[in-house]
Amino acid sequence: MGSLRDPHTDLHSEQGALRGEHPGRAQNPVVKVHDVAWVEFEKPDLERAELFARAFGFTVSLRTADELQLRGTDPGSPCVVIRRGPRSRFVGSAFRATDDRDVLRLAEATGRKAAKLPESLGGISVDLTDPSGFGVRVVSGTHELPPLPGQEPLEFNFGHDVTRVNAGQRAPRDPAKAQRIGHVVLQSTKFREALDWYLEHLGMIVSDFQYFPEQRERGPVMAFLRCDRGSTPADHHTVAMNLGPTNKYVHSAYQVADLDTLAAGGQYLLQHGYQRSWGIGRHIDGSQIFDYWRDPDGFLVEHFTDGDLFDCTLEPGWGVFAVSTLSQWGPPPSKDFLGVKPGRESLSELRAMAGALREDNEFDRHSLRGLLKAAAS
Repeated sequence: MGSLRDPHTDLHSEQGALRGEHPGRAQNPVVKVHDVAWVEFEKPDLERAELFARAFGFTVSLRTADELQLRGTDPGSPCVVIRRGPRSRFVGSAFRATDDRDVLRLAEATGRKAAKLPESLGGISVDLTDPSGFGVRVVSGTHELPPLPGQEPLEFNFGHDVTRVNAGQRAPRDPAKAQRIGHVVLQSTKFREALDWYLEHLGMIVSDFQYFPEQRERGPVMAFLRCDRGSTPADHHTVAMNLGPTNKYVHSAYQVADLDTLAAGGQYLLQHGYQRSWGIGRHIDGSQIFDYWRDPDGFLVEHFTDGDLFDCTLEPGWGVFAVSTLSQWGPPPSKDFLGVKPGRESLSELRAMAGALREDNEFDRHSLRGLLKAAAS
């Protein structure tokens, strides 16, 4: 019998771009945002949303008849803002500017006006729409929520490096307290246009590009974008986006203390009847340990821990967009996570593919062929 080849060999290139490929950053961006601030949703049932939020590990920082604000244990703004609406939908993302001057500069460059945010949030905002139709708020001067007590990481004995003696290891089966929002992932029918918009307007830089199997010459179809904080390391990605047949929210991710917190929090969610979509595993690009869940409205949310941090000097890596590139270890990606689970969502996606091929966007027959190869990898 021949030896089995490691399927992860050569999936991620550390050699970077070939001549003429996308540089992964803008020459002279309008501003450089500091971080993601929060994501916004509309949902008809705030009571149901609050029950899941508490089980997932959020703390409620504001609750009115028509609005729910959810925070982590880190100081700062809320992680999630949910307003009552006639149907469940993703509204958009808010990003934190360095100061008010950047908000005003971005407003002037885009022909928009900066405006005060509601008193519950404080500060000012310029409200934009990206090429995919997603709302983008750039904010500054928001109220600073104080830190909350968090979950302390457990103390580990690593091999022969022993630090814990005469003490058992007991991770409480409690909600995994979210510390902060880490990133949001979006799908776009105008991937290249949207990518350049975030680089040019928000000053983000690409950590990793991915391309469809055997289609590198057609350019990237997924990008992981981080904030440019100069020599200060930032999350591997604050926004990730991929080319697809519809413009849609894919998931948002929230950091927890460590693997035990993540795993025990997952057991708590299972015990309370919530649906795990995929996990537990470790990603390749970004390296996070992950666990994905569906909230009662069908939105995908992620617990993560131990993610990569890069400063501004690191150039983009290039790798293949494929199911096999999603994780180093863990169970295979579920049909639910991939959006092919039989049901209304998968039927809607099939109809969207057919419709996208008839429309003027970046998702063409070559993209469809590449997507099918990626799914079969």
